[in-house]
Amino acid sequence: MRVEIWISGDVIGVFFRAGVRDLARSLGLTGMVENSGDRVHVIAEGEKKAVDQLIEFCKQGPEGARVEKVEVKEQKETYQFQEFS
Repeated sequence: MRVEIWISGDVIGVFFRAGVRDLARSLGLTGMVENSGDRVHVIAEGEKKAVDQLIEFCKQGPEGARVEKVEVKEQKETYQFQEFS
């Protein structure tokens, strides 16, 4: 499964990207996370159960984050990523 996730709120400067990266790697997902303006942008591919766990994390974020909105769009798998960065 592949998803694109956009997270809005107080999500910059609170180690949100690092939390997403570390969890995604531990779940065996591939993809990427980056800041995009005042939002965090994630693309993740892998098993549905693992992707769902990552989505749940994105709804809460790390300590210090205040998530206001999470947009999730399912996409066709592309297998373009070898790891999660």
